Amino acid sequence: MCGIVGYIGRKEAKPIILNGLSRLEYRGYDSAGIATIESGKLTTIKSLGRVSDLEKVPGMESLKGTLGIGHTRWATHGKPSRENSHPHMDNSESFAVVHNGIIENYADLKDFLKDNGYTFLSQTDTEVIPNLIHFHYSVSTETGNKKFIKAVTDTCNMLKGSYALEILANDYPDNMIVVRKDSPLVIGKGQDEKYISSDIPAILSFTKDFYLLNDNEFAFMSRENIEFFDKNLRPISKTAQSITWNAGAAEKEGFEDFMLKEIHEQSKSIRETIGSRITENGSSSIPDIDVSKDYLKSVNKIFIIACGTAMHAGYVGKTIFESLCEIPVEVEAASEFRYRNPIINEKTLCLFISQSGETADTIAALKLAKSCGARTIAISNVIGSSISREADYTVYTHAGPEIAVASTKAYTAQIALLAIIAIHFAEILELNEEKVNELKKDILELPNQIDEVLKTKEQIKQFAQRVYKETDMFFIGRGVDYAVALEGSLKLKEISYIHSEAYPSGELKHGPIALIENNVTVISVLTNRMLVEKSVSNIQEVSTRGAKTFIVTNQELNHSFDTVINIPKTNVLISPILSVIPLQLLAYYISKEKGLDVDKPRNLAKSVTVE
Repeated sequence: MCGIVGYIGRKEAKPIILNGLSRLEYRGYDSAGIATIESGKLTTIKSLGRVSDLEKVPGMESLKGTLGIGHTRWATHGKPSRENSHPHMDNSESFAVVHNGIIENYADLKDFLKDNGYTFLSQTDTEVIPNLIHFHYSVSTETGNKKFIKAVTDTCNMLKGSYALEILANDYPDNMIVVRKDSPLVIGKGQDEKYISSDIPAILSFTKDFYLLNDNEFAFMSRENIEFFDKNLRPISKTAQSITWNAGAAEKEGFEDFMLKEIHEQSKSIRETIGSRITENGSSSIPDIDVSKDYLKSVNKIFIIACGTAMHAGYVGKTIFESLCEIPVEVEAASEFRYRNPIINEKTLCLFISQSGETADTIAALKLAKSCGARTIAISNVIGSSISREADYTVYTHAGPEIAVASTKAYTAQIALLAIIAIHFAEILELNEEKVNELKKDILELPNQIDEVLKTKEQIKQFAQRVYKETDMFFIGRGVDYAVALEGSLKLKEISYIHSEAYPSGELKHGPIALIENNVTVISVLTNRMLVEKSVSNIQEVSTRGAKTFIVTNQELNHSFDTVINIPKTNVLISPILSVIPLQLLAYYISKEKGLDVDKPRNLAKSVTVE
């Protein structure tokens, strides 16, 4: 799970690559490196640590080449070190490669190369790639550009696993080859120049026109031209797509951190996600999903499949779909789903949620579902992402680029979109008209209500200052409030490194209450008026045992508790969109009090493109 950048054109490559790498550090920041061609010869500079550390390495100032590749690493094979950082070169230093992904058969390939006289300097899986390219190049009978291209395709045909690669060669100082399989890669188009990156936002300030590669597609580039071909060297025709994101959306715009900026963008992202899909008095419209009433009546189960935060959005979606559409729903972790032989057939509808659209486990689960005959719907935030190209239907959230590793606005946009899809299906099925109309009205009020919730941030900040030194916290809730508790607990873990657990409120007395003692913090979510009395009883159970209580609610409690954050009333089905925001802010302010890097928490990467 790393970030890669490349440039070929007439400008100096180094500043463009460093700029792109700094924007990709949310994908990994253990080490960084760059390779350029200087006077016809490959030159690499690498460093342990951040991109800012790479910039200070002696020799960086002398890089003037107009063609180069760069990498920021999240370690998988081999500890973070200069030796294990990319770019990697072959023994003869004829080829340089940066790689995002995992080569599953690298040990066998390493043995093959050792038998042919190659040696290795790193612990990584990637180092086999440039050496394999050199091996195939040295035995090739091809000539000209085809010799380079054939060596790369022959190498990739030996690789098992996932990869996005950028490759430079001494013998081709005016060319670059890139390829992808199960890892993201885009090519930005300029005038006599090309920009390559793992993600669109990293190079969006340079171009808005992008080529999107599918699996096992290669691009051979010069400054003026680009040729696409498949693994059998058959030419492919591609058209660049225009991306309408504003490059400024990937900047902090005056906020101290991307995460805080993205928390504040949630009213806008919800408004954009709603768009024209629903209106208060009209029927919903989702032209991206073409399903009939007969088909929906034939569906006997819906799976919602995702990872991490997206899975927590799926838990909320389960309640919404079952309430409106009256179809049983199961929510599954993508990493577990594909390995348990799930019962799927043509009567199964599967929804896959991934902010980036590149989550490896989710994509693998989608492919499994399709192979079993299920219809598939992808929910993603990134146009042209891998998941969107695999699914039968794709519906996009319109949250804009999310840079902070800890997801905020993507989560709430996913819940909003799940609710809109459920409304759409219920209208097709002609079910629960009154409930549907009420929910549509409440969804349309969400953007203004989010702005109201954000006004509580000073109260939340004060509580964070009281508890940031704690080592354990607990989150509780019932129904969709428990789903929010799970997400709040995850946010706290991700960015503050405080151990936390989430439990259904009613389960406290079945074990977890043994952990409650004086001054432990218990965070409660309470938005369902049907469960107020039972939920208050659960809060009192921990309060009487000395716990500090932090409650997010839109109900009248008539009890005295430690800290109560009041949020606007809304339909309980979409209350998580409002109730999660205080928990996002709490995690944020606790992390800031601890002096941590909010946007780049340790050991985590934004887009998990390896299994």
